[in-house]
This record gives sequence, C-alpha cells and structure tokens, in this order.
Amino acid sequence: MNSLELILTYLGIINVISFLAMGSDKRKAKRNAFRTPESILFILALMGGSIGSILGMYIFRHKTRHWYFVVGMPVILLIQVGIVVAIKMSPVEVLFR
Repeated sequence: MNSLELILTYLGIINVISFLAMGSDKRKAKRNAFRTPESILFILALMGGSIGSILGMYIFRHKTRHWYFVVGMPVILLIQVGIVVAIKMSPVEVLFR
C-alpha cells in the first residue's frame, strides 16, 4: 500500500467515524442521554473528518442551528482542501508520487 492509498483509507475511516458521531449525538439528544461534547465533534473534523461531519449535520439535522458548526465545519474543510492543494503544488514530491 503506497502513501496515497494509506492517506485515502485513513480519510475514509475518519469521515465514517465523524458521520456516525453526528448521528449518535443526535440520537442521544432526542433521548436526553449523555451527549458527545462539541469539542470532540470538532476534533474529529480537524482530524480529517470534515466531510463526514458536514454530511452528518445535514442528514441527521444536527447542530444546524449553531452558527459555529454551520460556519466552522465548511471552514475546516476549505482549510484541509487548501493544505492538500498546497502540498500537491509544492516542488517537493514526497506523498503524492
């Protein structure tokens, strides 16, 4: 498995975890159960799960009334895309050969 396959596998897994975390927290909110801290939801997005978090927000209709989620999650995604583009366009070819 090369570097790119490893990174894509990681991103797939972290996005599934982020998506499921949003769904789980929504279910807990409906049942008045112990909730997942918002910081954990943001940490999952920062770890590369921003797409899963955004999909989970809108599919489960969870955290969509909180401006810091509605704005923050897409901002995290844009920053992550910017980092990937910067790495791809850099003269050093380490990860994406």
